[in-house]
Amino acid sequence: METKYIFSAPGRTEISGNHTDHQHGCILAAAVNLESVAEVKLNGTSTVCVCSEGFPDTVIELNDLSPRDEEKNTTKALVRGVAAAFAQRGAKLQGFDASVRSTVLPGSGLSSSAAFEVLMGNIFNELFYEGKADAVQIAQIGQYAENVYFGKPCGLMDQLASSVGGMVFVDFADPAAPVVEKLDVDFTAAGYALCIIDSGADHGDLTDEYAAITREMKGICAFFGKDVLRQVSQQEFFAVLPQLRGKVSDRAILRAIHFFRENDRVMHQVQALREGDFDTFLRYVTESGRSSWMYLQNIYPAGATDKQEMAVTLALCETLLRGRGACRVHGGGFAGTVQAFVPTDLLDSFCEGIEAVLGKGSCHVLSIRSAGGYLVKA
Repeated sequence: METKYIFSAPGRTEISGNHTDHQHGCILAAAVNLESVAEVKLNGTSTVCVCSEGFPDTVIELNDLSPRDEEKNTTKALVRGVAAAFAQRGAKLQGFDASVRSTVLPGSGLSSSAAFEVLMGNIFNELFYEGKADAVQIAQIGQYAENVYFGKPCGLMDQLASSVGGMVFVDFADPAAPVVEKLDVDFTAAGYALCIIDSGADHGDLTDEYAAITREMKGICAFFGKDVLRQVSQQEFFAVLPQLRGKVSDRAILRAIHFFRENDRVMHQVQALREGDFDTFLRYVTESGRSSWMYLQNIYPAGATDKQEMAVTLALCETLLRGRGACRVHGGGFAGTVQAFVPTDLLDSFCEGIEAVLGKGSCHVLSIRSAGGYLVKA
């Protein structure tokens, strides 16, 4: 009887550190109880075939793993990129058939792409690399596939949260060796539920909006002769602000201010969680959300007036929370989802109020999953 392998990788929720990872900043994130699962069988060929319900089959040949321009922004690019990274490490690759099912819906803001990359990374790692890559290395391989093959200039947060599991604080000062600390946090015990609200906005065709954030922050860095904002002193930034204005856009300046303050916020939140001070943690969640809206400006695409789904969703959340809990943009922004920490005594009325406006199934109540990506069964 042929061996069937089962692998799992979770979605992730960004808790804090909105668009700080690609500037080597700090983040808080957590794996959640939504997952991508693959049933895998070796097929004795050099072909990888990935079948996902509701999507065309993804087929690649392992004898040519170079990036292809025509595969940008496709699942093929991710599979080929992960395979290439393991081949570069000396893995002896073989063909396989994978049947994938996922509860991490695309565009949910829970990073279905990172879950898929971590899922593929665990398949290649366990079957062809003797499990030698650790959770951080698998995350880095996923980021490599997304950056180089898929064509999206993402940071490492999404892949790392999915790969490591649980709630994690990550310092990306050295992205080749990020500092990762697992935090023991129980939202339920603190009296809150973690909700992700689907705004109904389309997450497609936003790569240019995401890339503009990185590009504008790098414009600030270039003024200082640095590569990323983490290398720029906040004090020096504000000291030369009169000279900086006019050389870069005002939006770039505001986005840099967001980075500096958001990075500080993450450290305050970690300390609050270590001390069990959930009220202080929530205050910083609110500050993070307002900074993303005012300074980072990733609530809706530039120039949008008729369609501002994320802004309406945030306003609705604040109204239903009645001055309690907290809410913020979730993940990349511009479309997708909002995150809310909802007092458990308000949870029913909160979900009802959200779904009365945004539709049935738009409010998802989640929990943190302790396990990252792993081989479930061989």
